[in-house]
Amino acid sequence: MQRSPSPRIDRATRIHWTVLAIVQLIMLVELGVAVAEGHWGTALLVAAIMGVTLVPARLGRRFRVHVPAELQLLTVLFIFAALFLGEIHSYYERIWWWDIALHAGSGLLLGILGFLLVYVLNESERVGMHLHPRFVALFAFLFAVAVGTLWEIFEFAMDQLAGTRMQKPMLGDPSGLTDTMWDLIVDTLGALAISVFGWWYMSHGRKSFLEAWIQAFIERNPRLFRRGRNRAG
Repeated sequence: MQRSPSPRIDRATRIHWTVLAIVQLIMLVELGVAVAEGHWGTALLVAAIMGVTLVPARLGRRFRVHVPAELQLLTVLFIFAALFLGEIHSYYERIWWWDIALHAGSGLLLGILGFLLVYVLNESERVGMHLHPRFVALFAFLFAVAVGTLWEIFEFAMDQLAGTRMQKPMLGDPSGLTDTMWDLIVDTLGALAISVFGWWYMSHGRKSFLEAWIQAFIERNPRLFRRGRNRAG
């Protein structure tokens, strides 16, 4: 018999959907203003961002995998800050540290995602992986750095092919190379921080938010672990 979700999971889910609704409402108002003023490019971009913020929840439903609500919430807030505030409201130009903060956040977020992915596989008897904590941390680190690098390639390609300004020129370097290198450095530092933290948790059995998220993932996805439990029993 499947256990009902814990109160902590229900609370996190409610917070996630509440924040998502607020973010969608803010962007809906922006979309209405853009349409009323005939700013069709802005309207199209806002509509695209609204769709992107729904991707985490839709992917979970599509593949029948319940991603921890906390991770979905962080993803939605990151997309909102990076695309809506950063690109549409020009926070990258208005606040000098905005780009740095977001890249540090992306390194942490991707590191958490990579860590959770390989850790859950490592703990599942159904999958049959038994990896050393150092390898799990290394995978999370490399996963985050690789995705960050692919994003920088995407920014370069968009600037070259579509004429966008995703790479932000810095003083003394109009090419954007310095911005790209700082983005990669900050991504790497964020990924390194969460990987070291994850390794410490796995090696020493410390309590952390990662443990709570992993437990939430197991509770909400019993079908992924049922065979391993039956075999163990």
